[in-house]
Amino acid sequence: MPVHRFAPMRGRVVHVDIDSQVLRDNLLGDPHLRAVAVYLPPEYDAGAGDFPLYVDLVGFTGSGVSHINWKPFEENVPRRLERLVAEGKMGPVVVAFPDCFTSLGGNQYINSLAMGRWEDFLIDEMLPRLEGEFRLRPGREHRAVFGKSSGGYGAIVHGLSRADAWGAVASHSGDMAFDLVYFCDFPKTLNLLAKHKGHIPAFLASLEQKAKMDNDDVHALMELAMAATYDPDPSAFKGIRMPVDLETCEIIPERWARWLAHDPVRMIDRPECQENLRRLKGIYIDCGVKDQYHLHFGARAFTRKLKALGIAHRYEEFDDNHSGVDYRMDESLPYLYRALTASGA
Repeated sequence: MPVHRFAPMRGRVVHVDIDSQVLRDNLLGDPHLRAVAVYLPPEYDAGAGDFPLYVDLVGFTGSGVSHINWKPFEENVPRRLERLVAEGKMGPVVVAFPDCFTSLGGNQYINSLAMGRWEDFLIDEMLPRLEGEFRLRPGREHRAVFGKSSGGYGAIVHGLSRADAWGAVASHSGDMAFDLVYFCDFPKTLNLLAKHKGHIPAFLASLEQKAKMDNDDVHALMELAMAATYDPDPSAFKGIRMPVDLETCEIIPERWARWLAHDPVRMIDRPECQENLRRLKGIYIDCGVKDQYHLHFGARAFTRKLKALGIAHRYEEFDDNHSGVDYRMDESLPYLYRALTASGA
């Protein structure tokens, strides 16, 4: 019988608290006690063996719990999965939704002196905890990581650098080609900082006093979060230093080079990253052709290099922008299942 997309969830969600050692003493002063919501499909309680594990990395300003919340006129991730299973497009999986939100508004899911050691949290702390508490098929071959936007960036970067932990990855509209993604927002960010005489602590304090942040505020906050992620300065407030001159907006080459070292379009040129990608059982990438952050250009550049290297992958473009594209998981989630279960990706 078909499952209506607004049908009640048949599985259940449990919560695991992780007292992280690797997130202690981060420069943001953010909590090191982190919650992970874990979706268990209805087959889990029926005693149907063990299950592959998916890990969902959300976009900037998001938290893992947002993907298990009720949504009007849309499916959350558990309901989407249950429909896809009922339609015969994939089998049941366990999904982890970690809370990786930070006080700078988001996360790129890599290790940072300022933001915290998020890669280590996910791989060295969360994965062993989940495998110890739930009936999961053990090992990298049975794990997939997926996400959109910053989460898509996290997924593809983990594929580039941590194939020892993951068997397959899916990136929806992930951050790539940093020159196009971030550079255009530097002047706007500096204009907002100028209202506070370029003083980053004063700007952040002003956001805390606002009843509502506008779009420019969020984008400026995102640029500061990226600075604390890609090129943190332990001596600076919250580790934030910009890669441009705060008066002229001219690039500071050595700082910008440290940002670019984290760009997937640059990372893929490294032999060790290529080897990691070859080890994966599946690589899924997609992006809307109207993406307002120009991410389709980075996705094209990245997948062109994948093709030139002969690395198997699936790439799709679709007629939409960056917002409200969770429906694309109808493509990626079954793809990841086929990859992990080796029935053809």
